[in-house]
Amino acid sequence: MQQSLADFEEAFVEESFVDRRRRDALRRQAVDRSRRRHVQRTNTHGTLRFVALVLALIATAVLVTVAMFETLYVVMG
Repeated sequence: MQQSLADFEEAFVEESFVDRRRRDALRRQAVDRSRRRHVQRTNTHGTLRFVALVLALIATAVLVTVAMFETLYVVMG
């Protein structure tokens, strides 16, 4: 009986150790996934902001050009 109890305690300690390592590994994986998602989200938002900036600059250039030629037409006409 004493031997089986010692074996049981040893198995329990080993199981606890394995479980703790598994939980730590899962926690690290979750942190890594979260970090990767954050970086990907930041990159996507940065790209969208850049595209919006380029479109705003192009639209501004087009509007200024049209306004300039309209004004020139009114002045010369």
